[in-house]
Amino acid sequence: MATLPILEIPHPVLRQRAKKVRTIDRKVMKLAYDMVDTMHEAGGVGLAANQVGELRRIIVLQMPEEEEARIYFNPEILRTNGSREIEEGCLSLPGYRGIVNRSIWIRFQGIDHSDTIVKFKAEDLLSQALEHEVDHLNGILYTDHLVSHEKLFRLEDLEEV
Repeated sequence: MATLPILEIPHPVLRQRAKKVRTIDRKVMKLAYDMVDTMHEAGGVGLAANQVGELRRIIVLQMPEEEEARIYFNPEILRTNGSREIEEGCLSLPGYRGIVNRSIWIRFQGIDHSDTIVKFKAEDLLSQALEHEVDHLNGILYTDHLVSHEKLFRLEDLEEV
């Protein structure tokens, strides 16, 4: 597989809504696996297709405790519950972190790499990552969820402290 260039803010594709995947064919699967390689190379937890310039509803994630990456086509957040403030970053805004509002738990649905519809409840880092990546597919960035603009900080500044 291959790694792909990751688009950075303010690239206009990051603000566009991705289109539904109609058919999961060899070309779409190659893109998904290239996204997994790109996410691993960049050291991320998740990646959305529009971050690599593809306006398709595809996300990939890998939780630190999991052996394999998850691939979801046409992902949807069906329900959210509660609110929590949590630190978040993004491969499209390298070197920055921010405090954002995210749900305590979510109900998720998507199509996995074997073309099977999956539904589950997610919480903690998994729910945060799923919300973050689905937001990308809707043209929403984590900076849109900042508790306040003072809650965005450069990692470089923290290292100096």
